[in-house]
Amino acid sequence: MRLLLVEDERPLAAALDEALREAGWVVDHTEDGREGLRRGVAGTYDVIVLDIMVPGMNGYDVLKHLREHKVWTPVLMLTAKDGEFDQTDAFELGADDYVTKPFSTPVLLARLQALARRGAPERPVAMTAGGLSLDPTTRRVTREGKEVQLTAREYSLLHHLMRRAGQVQSKAEILENVWDSDYPGADNVVEVYIGYLRRKIDTPFETKVIETVRGMGYRLNPVPGVPAS
Repeated sequence: MRLLLVEDERPLAAALDEALREAGWVVDHTEDGREGLRRGVAGTYDVIVLDIMVPGMNGYDVLKHLREHKVWTPVLMLTAKDGEFDQTDAFELGADDYVTKPFSTPVLLARLQALARRGAPERPVAMTAGGLSLDPTTRRVTREGKEVQLTAREYSLLHHLMRRAGQVQSKAEILENVWDSDYPGADNVVEVYIGYLRRKIDTPFETKVIETVRGMGYRLNPVPGVPAS
C-alpha cells in the first residue's frame, strides 16, 4: 500500500516513516503543503496523511484543492490542535479521519489500515433543501440556480441547518456545532449570523427558508413557505 505523508516536524515524520515502512507501507514524504498537493493530484495513493500546519499551503487548503481536483483518496488530518471547530472544518472539507497529537502510533496505523480497506469514497452528494443546494466538496452554494457567496462561518451555519432541515436548532446547539462548545462569547452571535445568512439566501427571493421558532431557536424548512411539522 502506498501513502503520502505531508508533515514538516522532522522527528515525527522520521518516526512515522519508519513505523509505516515496517508495517508494509510505501511512503512518499514531503514537508511542504504545495508539494503535497502536487503529489496528491499527480500520484496514486491508498491514503494521504496531512498535517494542518505545514508551510507553503496549510492542510485545509491542500485538502480543499485535492477535492476540487476530484481526488477522493482517503485523507487523515494530523494536527497539534485539539479544538472541535478544527475537526468540523476538516470533515466539512472532505477529510475522512482526524488525529490529534500526541497520538499512539499503533492506533494511527490501525486507522490508516481501516481507511485503506475502505478505499476512495464516491463524490459526496450535494445537499438540497427549499431550492438551496450546497456541495460539501466545492463549498458551492446556490439558490434557484443562482450562486450565493458565503463567508466560512456563514457556510458552516448553513451546512449545519441543512443537515438538520426541518428540525429546530437551539442557539446552544448551533454554537456547539458551528463555533465551539467552549466558545467564550455571547450566544447573540448566532442571531447576528442568522441575519447575515437571511440577507443572502432569503431576502433576494420570494419565499423564506429560515424560520425563527420563538423561544426555541431556528429551523430551515425543506419546503419554503410551508411550516415544518
